[in-house]
Parts: sequence; structure tokens; C-alpha cells
Amino acid sequence: MKNFIIYLFLFSSPALIHAQDSASVLFIGNSYTYYNDMPGLFQDLSSSLGKTTYIDSKVNGGATMQVHANDPVSYQKMHSSNWDYVVLQAQSQEPSFPYGQVNSQTLPYAVQLADSVHSIYDCSQAMFFMTWGRENGDPQWDSINTFDKMNERLRDAYLRFAESSGGSVSPVGIAWKYVRDNHPTIGLYTGDGSHPKPTGSYLAACTFYASVFHESPVGSTFLGGLDAPTAAILQNAAAIAVLDSIPTWMLKHHDSLAQVSFETTLDPVSFSASFEENTSYVDNFIWNFGDGTTSTDSNPSHTYGQAGNYTVQLIGYGPCGNDTIANTLVFENTSGIIQHDILSNNYVIKKLSENTYEIEANNEQSLSNVKVINLLGQQVKHAVLFKNESKLKIQLIQKGTHILTFSVGNAFNSLKILNP
Repeated sequence: MKNFIIYLFLFSSPALIHAQDSASVLFIGNSYTYYNDMPGLFQDLSSSLGKTTYIDSKVNGGATMQVHANDPVSYQKMHSSNWDYVVLQAQSQEPSFPYGQVNSQTLPYAVQLADSVHSIYDCSQAMFFMTWGRENGDPQWDSINTFDKMNERLRDAYLRFAESSGGSVSPVGIAWKYVRDNHPTIGLYTGDGSHPKPTGSYLAACTFYASVFHESPVGSTFLGGLDAPTAAILQNAAAIAVLDSIPTWMLKHHDSLAQVSFETTLDPVSFSASFEENTSYVDNFIWNFGDGTTSTDSNPSHTYGQAGNYTVQLIGYGPCGNDTIANTLVFENTSGIIQHDILSNNYVIKKLSENTYEIEANNEQSLSNVKVINLLGQQVKHAVLFKNESKLKIQLIQKGTHILTFSVGNAFNSLKILNP
């Protein structure tokens, strides 16, 4: 005789993937943004790859985060449209300065601007423009006096801005480093060793394309006035910088911010389950219980008519996209609670009292792997009153219905027992 306990398999489906064919982007920055009309390059590149973009910009030469944060025009631009992304760029040097200086003079204004972005509408995101180290670094401080040193400090600072404000990072400086390391004959800087040549602005535009759409710009027919081999190298550099590290840069699709998940509590005796959802960016949701019934209730309970496998889906809908998660529940038939002695070919179980049981293996077989678990599979406290190789006497301590599991020889067994 063999009984079965319940198993819960959690197969979580990935979030629904949506075709992201359009995006609105506001660029707030300075000369690194407006040189060679980088936003226009981003728009033309996107168009060549079948995307529609609406763009605008607010740029002031040499502007710091503080300048933008104290300028009413910045906020007028932000609230002129329901932007999917507002790109925020600091003055080229300021994020690379000493940690304490950045924390007091740049970070608060970056957070202030990002907070204003989030207030535009539910789906607006702040995206920080990680710029590049200067061609030979900045000689005024040893910690940034080479390109690599300065670039690394810029990376760390922009990630700190994003982490502090719930934003993301477009890693243009990382793509810049990839080109410098692997294709040093491609010049990215103008003669001042700071501002971008058309190649540098095209590389930035490719990086923003990958950051916004989470797709590779490789294959774009828009070359920005460059020769095709150079454009292909820059497209590939942007794809590598972004797409291999999307979680690092905290990048999120503007139309797939919705997230749903749920936890399940099971009662295998009554074939019922209760659910508790966890959602974000979701206005409405629907449950599909896997047996032909649905519900729009919050944290519902459901009883199934019979044993079987049931795939439960939670689908969430919101202005920033949809999301689905699916968990499979498996209910198996179980026998009644032991109320009397059970005899089998391999063992004998005796109920000695209301909470005491004795198990004895037949035919000099060994008794092993004895456990008492609850209906959620968690081990339950019990007292071992007697034990040898083939016999065990146990006393239940915790109240409730439990599962007694044990092996006789190579055979595994599972039965329900009760401590009322």
C-alpha cells in the first residue's frame, strides 16, 4: 500500500515580450549631446531600423546637473510631453571628481532631476548619459589623469546616480572604451581631446538605440556620413556595451515595466489553494486557475474538483505594458488518515495511541529515511521513543495532519498521520 503527498512545481514564464516600435526621448545635457546633433543621429538611426521616435532636447554648453536642476526650462521641457525617457547628462568632468565632492555637488541634483522625470507620468524613466573619459584623461588630478582612470570613475558615478534615483544608464563611455581598445585607428575625439567627432556622436547614438529599444543597431542602413565598415564597427561596439549587461545598466523597456508574481498556499486534502499576488505598474489583472475558471479578485482562493495538474496564470495589465507568470500545481490522490493498523508486504504500522505510531519492517528488511513533514513539505518535530534497524516508535508533538515518509529496503512509502 502506497500513498502520495502533494508536490508544487513552480514554472515561471518570462515576462511577455512586446514589440517596442516607438519611443519618445528628451535629451537634457550640454555640448557632448548637441555636437553633431547626436539626438538627430539617434532619431535617423532608429527610423532606419523601423522605429518611430519623438525627440526634443534642452542643452546648454558646459551645463552641470545643478545648472539644469535650477533652470525652469528643464522642468518645462520635462512636462511638455509624456516622455518615455528623459536622458540626463552631467558636465563632462564633474562625475569623475572626488567621491565626496560628487555626492554633495552633483548627486543631489541628479536625484532631483530624476524625481521630476518620474513625476511626469507613470511610465517615464530617467536615463543617465554615461559620457567618456577625455582622450588623455584630466591632468588636474592623479586619479583621472588617463582615459581609463577617468572613464572608470565616470562609470561608477553614473551607476550611483541611477541606483540612487531609480534610473538607468546608457553606457556610451563603455562603448567608447571598446572602440579605443579594439579599433584604435578610429578617431572619436575632435582636436581638443574632449568633444566627439561625428564618429563619436554616431557611436553615442547607436548606444542610445540599444539602451532604449534593447535591440542591436547592427545592420542599420543609416551611416551618419561615415563609411560602411566604420559604421558597422561602431554599431557592434554599442551592441556589446549594452546588450551583454542590461541588468548592470538597470535598463527597462518603457512598454514592459509591468511585473507580476504570486505565492501559493496549498491544502492537499481539499484540493484547494490560496494565492497572494505581488504587482507593479499594473492597473488590472486576471487569474486563470487552469481548470477553465478565472477571477479578477485580489488574493483569491480556489478549490479544484479533483486531483490533477493545474497551470495557474496571473496576467497583469497597465499603461507601461503587460506581464504574465504561470505556476503549475500538482494535486495527487491521498488515502485517508491512519486510524488503525496497516499491514503490507514490507511493513506494519500500528497506531498505539492518539499521537504515537510504531513502524516495523517485515522480513528482516531495514527501515530508513524516516521523516515527519507537514502538508507544505516542512519537517515536523516528533519524539523517537524506540529505534533499531527494523523498528521505530514515534510520538507526534505538533498538532495537525502530517505526512510520514520512510523507506523499507529500496521501497519509499508515504502515509498521512494525525495529531488532533
